[in-house]
Amino acid sequence: MVREVTSTVKVLNLSGKVVKEIPLPPVFLEEYRPDLIKRAVLALQSMRFQPKGTDPLAGRRTSAESWGPGRGVARVPRITDGRRAARAPQTVGGRRAHPPKPEKRLERKINKKERRKAIRSAIAATTDPLKVRERGHRFSDTLPLPLIIEDSFTDLTKTTEVEAVFKTLGVWDDVLRAKVRTVRAGKGKMRGRRYKTKKSLLIVIGHGDVQSQERPIVKAAKNLPGVDIAYAAELNTELLAPGTHPGRLTIWTESSLAHLTAME
Repeated sequence: MVREVTSTVKVLNLSGKVVKEIPLPPVFLEEYRPDLIKRAVLALQSMRFQPKGTDPLAGRRTSAESWGPGRGVARVPRITDGRRAARAPQTVGGRRAHPPKPEKRLERKINKKERRKAIRSAIAATTDPLKVRERGHRFSDTLPLPLIIEDSFTDLTKTTEVEAVFKTLGVWDDVLRAKVRTVRAGKGKMRGRRYKTKKSLLIVIGHGDVQSQERPIVKAAKNLPGVDIAYAAELNTELLAPGTHPGRLTIWTESSLAHLTAME
């Protein structure tokens, strides 16, 4: 179902006060499709899978030969000058029957139109306070969603200035929530990824594409736990719905809405 959203949205300044109202891009009225969002995120994650497999000759480099019939033992290949079985996958010490193969195709595909609709749906999910709270985000009850802030926010050069703005807007508790790290289960914690960090705010800025000059806010906010910064032209479903769960707490700059307005 399409949720009722106002046709205009309030723009806040760095002090948290409303400075004006602007038209809301139609993308925020997109139909909510969690099935497409999940498929799009999994397709993105599958591109990072590293192929792995065994040596094609693993378990086959052996002198084992069958003794043949008439010995009162199974006719499996056995190593020369011994009794131990080898090569046969059903024997102790034999090769693996179906080992992992590096040529296996790990990528998951998604149609272009479905991927674009998934991005639009994930953007629309950021305007629903219930979905945002279901992801575990903490923010003020009086905070309007979608949260639009003026472009002067991208000119902040210090992390303390970004922290002050977050406290004024009422989203600093979400950064503190992401600061609490948890120990990863399994052997991954012995392989350089001991801790898991929660996802916090997503800051979407405008001002051109990847080749344009980097905005100061990128360096000022990148050290905050769980906070991600992305240009509007670089948005994808994994940024908007980490772990396939839509409804990420997002801060949009006024200039980033210009790109969303042109989005198909």
